[in-house]
Amino acid sequence: MGFNPERAGRQFAENLKRYRTSILLGSVIGLFTGGPAGLVMGGLFGYFASRMLSKAMSNYHPQQLLFRATFAVMGKIAKADGRVSEHEIAFANAVMDQMKLVGEKRQEAIDQFTLGKDPDYDIGTLLRPLAKYLKYRPDVRMIFVEVQLQAAFADGEVSRDELAVIQQVCAFLQMTEQEVEILISRMRAQQSFHQQGEYGFSPEQAAQRVAAAYQVLGVDESASDAEVKKAYRRLMSQHHPDKLLAKGLPEEMVQMAKEKSQEIQAAYEQVKKARKAA
Repeated sequence: MGFNPERAGRQFAENLKRYRTSILLGSVIGLFTGGPAGLVMGGLFGYFASRMLSKAMSNYHPQQLLFRATFAVMGKIAKADGRVSEHEIAFANAVMDQMKLVGEKRQEAIDQFTLGKDPDYDIGTLLRPLAKYLKYRPDVRMIFVEVQLQAAFADGEVSRDELAVIQQVCAFLQMTEQEVEILISRMRAQQSFHQQGEYGFSPEQAAQRVAAAYQVLGVDESASDAEVKKAYRRLMSQHHPDKLLAKGLPEEMVQMAKEKSQEIQAAYEQVKKARKAA
């Protein structure tokens, strides 16, 4: 990408507006300590000091950590089996589109994805501090892991190396093996549910779709109507966009929660339809 004077000028104007208090304070102090030259130097010092501090703080902001980890881990998973496939790149771009990332924010996501692909990159640098934040936000943690599982399934099936990265991620986030197994099972069911919906509805395919719908909800076909509804409500509560936003899910990721809710709703409607027809 070449230098764009108009964009650079606009960005500079935005920075001046954003850090105007620090610039003004630095200028006043500089004026009293060094005269006119001090005014200029003080203003510059206020601008750069405030900008550096803001950047440093953003690196440790929980939502920023979550954003960066989303794409860095995605890159790690994509590269786990030695080659990043077109499907994995397409999935990463689809997530960025889903999050409506443009300009600098999209470039940041691309940079994190590229960083994650580096074999020497330690994802623990992001996941260790993030784990402390997500410890008491299991629903947000679940959404994060679900996105990574989707990335692993992007080229069809989770490889042994991709699974190893997933397990490493979940270990950093202090998740139990049972929690991980449940998530993987549900993600496989969601993949199957989508695939069955893409084709015709022969009796066999219809049965497979219903079976996948039950797995999405995490219940057996022998479960009572009350048990099915309870499972559905629990999953909908865990994926409720407003609740997740209040718990710290970055605003960019809310659309992903909405789509998860729609998938759960579709599975529940499929189960209800099958039970009514039985």
